[in-house]
Amino acid sequence: VYNTNEEKIVKDSHTKEIDLINRDPKQINEDVVKVEFEDVIAEPDGTHSLDGVWRLSYTTFTVSKYWCYRVLSAVFGIPVALLWGFLFACISFCHIWAVVPCIKSCLIESQCVSRIYSLCIQTFCDPFFEALGKIFSSVRVALRKEV
Repeated sequence: VYNTNEEKIVKDSHTKEIDLINRDPKQINEDVVKVEFEDVIAEPDGTHSLDGVWRLSYTTFTVSKYWCYRVLSAVFGIPVALLWGFLFACISFCHIWAVVPCIKSCLIESQCVSRIYSLCIQTFCDPFFEALGKIFSSVRVALRKEV
């Protein structure tokens, strides 16, 4: 879309640029899947393996976690993204075409029932309780403490 003052590029949500550096900008997985070697394996004082074994264990854990995630995301990332896209499309469809209209219908019906209920209370209960109030308005209660 071109404007006379300046050139503006309008992109819809399907073609927007994605950030390849910060892939979790809303930090939804910040404390869930951030697992390091030290979070999983630890040797208490007095029970240490050989230094070479410890270094090799660290390297094996780190590299295998890295490459396993890369291979799994390469093989299953697109099919799982397709499934999640389908699921959220179905949820959106149900919400837009079923849930919101149903809630709106219930609100309309409850407003109707509320008006009828209010009318009944004003017609029958209000006069009754006003009459009771007038009857008992002359009653005086005295509280005495006897020793």
